[in-house]
Amino acid sequence: MERREYDLVIIGAGPAGLTAAIYAARSRLSVLVLEKAAPGGQILVTDWVENYPGFPEGISGGDLMMRISEQATLQGAEIVTEEVTGLASGDGMKTVRLGDAEISAKALILAPGASPLKLGVPGEDRYYGQGVSTCATCDAPFFKDQVVAAVGGGDTAVKESLYLTRFVKKVYLIHRRDELRATRILQERAFANEKIEILWNSLLTEVKGGDAGVQGISVKNAKTGQESQISVDGCFIWVGVRPTTDFLQGLVDLDERGFIRVNKRMETSVPGVYAAGDARTTPLRQVVTAVGDAAIAASEAADYIAANA
Repeated sequence: MERREYDLVIIGAGPAGLTAAIYAARSRLSVLVLEKAAPGGQILVTDWVENYPGFPEGISGGDLMMRISEQATLQGAEIVTEEVTGLASGDGMKTVRLGDAEISAKALILAPGASPLKLGVPGEDRYYGQGVSTCATCDAPFFKDQVVAAVGGGDTAVKESLYLTRFVKKVYLIHRRDELRATRILQERAFANEKIEILWNSLLTEVKGGDAGVQGISVKNAKTGQESQISVDGCFIWVGVRPTTDFLQGLVDLDERGFIRVNKRMETSVPGVYAAGDARTTPLRQVVTAVGDAAIAASEAADYIAANA
């Protein structure tokens, strides 16, 4: 088995992982970034990003991540596409196991990201990024004065639906039960907002559209079974987020939903192991917050390595 050693190994090559690589490489650390898929993370499926500083006219998710990836490489970070099969920590060193190699590192940064849960209905995947979205903060401005659907009944769904009303003409909030799960104050705001129409006991069964994107949805009443067609220009789905942390079970402390617990220094429960981005406990999951986390994590990792040299 091949064995290699680096100062820092970063797991995940999304905005957090690649930003951490830039900062760490600039600190003259030897840096390896591991990504099981294409570098870039979830933002690769985002058609256009308009809320990232420095790009007043916006930039595609793919182009933004290509630039960040190039910057990390130019600074000296090594980016490898390979899945992590095991992790261990002991004797001051961290061990990362790959298919045919074992990597030793003085510190780790965990940035595996998280994925929005899907409904699995027809059209959901086809129109993702072309009218189907899981981020009102990212995409609401694209639907100015248009009609959209939103799916969910928890805090995120109601909060994001309220945010959508700043831009859109109408929001159909689709919820499978006869009462919302969101906190009472959010419910009151939703009920009072004339732009929000709640479809109770309802299930989204299909997203429909054409070459230009989403054009409508099919909704089924859970009690009567009656199905109806609604014309919308977009569909936002908020039924939960799942962190990519199954491989971390038993290594670091996770919360009840599987997100990595960290302190303000991005330190996990294991010395020398840090976390950044969507996989950690955080109130906001955006590119800008991920890169902020990463800068802190990389700086702290560099200090840890220096102190334990």
